[in-house]
Amino acid sequence: MMTHYDDGMRTIIELPAEQLAALDTWRASRGVSRAEAVRRAVTLLLDDDDARLGAIVAACGLWKGRVRDGLEEQERLRSEWEGR
Repeated sequence: MMTHYDDGMRTIIELPAEQLAALDTWRASRGVSRAEAVRRAVTLLLDDDDARLGAIVAACGLWKGRVRDGLEEQERLRSEWEGR
């Protein structure tokens, strides 16, 4: 039986000894292979980038339709800090 990884890419990476030791400790405690640990790390990396992009897209146009200038609003908010 073929896994869904069989149509993927094989690669060789070099890790410093400290990273390899930490990776082996992490994966051994979870009962996964090095390959599975690296796949999970890549997934987290890509998910993080997707989340960051989503936040940027969601913020686009946030000030649309506001009468007050962004700099004026910033100065107004910061003036509230002066009394603290």
